This record gives sequence, C-alpha cells and structure tokens, in this order.
Amino acid sequence: MFNENHTSEHNFFMAKAFKQAELAYEEGEVPVGAIVVHKNRIIGRGYNQTEKLNDPTAHAELVAISSACATIENKYLTDCTLYVTLEPCMMCAGALVWSKISTVVFGAIDENAGGCGSLFNIVQNKNLNHRVEVIQGVMEQDCSFLLKSFFNEKRKK
Repeated sequence: MFNENHTSEHNFFMAKAFKQAELAYEEGEVPVGAIVVHKNRIIGRGYNQTEKLNDPTAHAELVAISSACATIENKYLTDCTLYVTLEPCMMCAGALVWSKISTVVFGAIDENAGGCGSLFNIVQNKNLNHRVEVIQGVMEQDCSFLLKSFFNEKRKK
C-alpha cells in the first residue's frame, strides 16, 4: 500500500500534518493532525479539537476538509490528498468519500476504529459512489510514538 515513487513528497507533507498533531498534543487533545493538499499546495489544515469545542465530530480530518472546501469554495476535493497522522475513523472515512477526495495518506494504523482498511474499509467500499486511494505507513513510527506518549501521560495522571 506504500507508494515508493513519492516517498519524499509524502514524508514532506506528513511532517506538516505531524506539526498539526503536535498542536493538538499541546492543547491536551488526542494528537492527530491533518492537511489537505492540492497540486502540491496545502489548502486545509486541522487537528483534533473535540475537547476544546465539546464536539465529537471535531476530528482533525473533518477540520482540514472544512478548511480546504472553504479555501477552494467547493464541496468536492477531487484531485486532492489528505495527509493524516492516524488512520481515519469510520466517520472521517465517510467524509472522505462524500468529499470525493482522491487519496488519503496516513501514518499510524487505528486498530480500534480505523475506517481505511484495518477495521473497516469504507473508503474503498464498492457499494459507494466514490473510492479513495489509500497509502499507509508514512512516518508511522513518529505518529505512533506521539499517540503512545500522549496516552501514557494521561494514564499517569
């Protein structure tokens, strides 16, 4: 599932998503960050804000998708790529399908709620009208480490 031809490009943009995850971490949110890229330009950014906004839908992916749609003034993100530090959940995977985004690139696998191949595969479900290319494992160790560090700190408190 990892596309070797674009390794440096994927690492570059995943590092930008990782910066968003670090912002979430600093605010006490589950450290997940996301960006939307169109023609090598970042058009949307987001990080988890569920605690801050008291909103269970304020996931990094949804914030980044909303930001990107506002930037291009279109509800569809055709020819765009979402980079996110954790595999999108079922809700976010559904939003990827609805937004008609072309590709999702993620770091860490979410074995508990993943909607892009690990637990469910919503983004490639043949019963839906759009399918999303999935590339996984970009900066996986860094993304996993940040999440594990966050939860280890929470358990100590």
